[in-house]
Amino acid sequence: MFHIYCPYCEEYREEEEFHPRGQAHLQRPADPENCSDKEWGDYLFFRDNPRGIHHELWVHSVGCRKFFNITRHTANYEILETYKMGERPSITAETLAADERQSGVQAASGGWQTVGARPEDEALNTEARA
Repeated sequence: MFHIYCPYCEEYREEEEFHPRGQAHLQRPADPENCSDKEWGDYLFFRDNPRGIHHELWVHSVGCRKFFNITRHTANYEILETYKMGERPSITAETLAADERQSGVQAASGGWQTVGARPEDEALNTEARA
């Protein structure tokens, strides 16, 4: 079970109290009356689905009933931060990639990811998969 921090209640609560509402930071077309069908359709129906860092809109439906944003890593479900509506995220894919390079996270061959990998560890992983 996840415990999610509500930035308005300022406490951790169980995940059953929250509901996801989709991608955060979507920009509504400035003039919906004069935008093309393609532009309006893209706004209404198409969302990013990245592997990695993703910003999502959530609502604390059982608690304060306020909307807020979550920065989540979609590959491992880790919630990296929560922040109020109108605020900007402090963690983005670019900032996290720079931090991972500094901390020694390396992407191994075959799509495997190893933390703090050393060349001898990669050799063992390659032999184990063979």
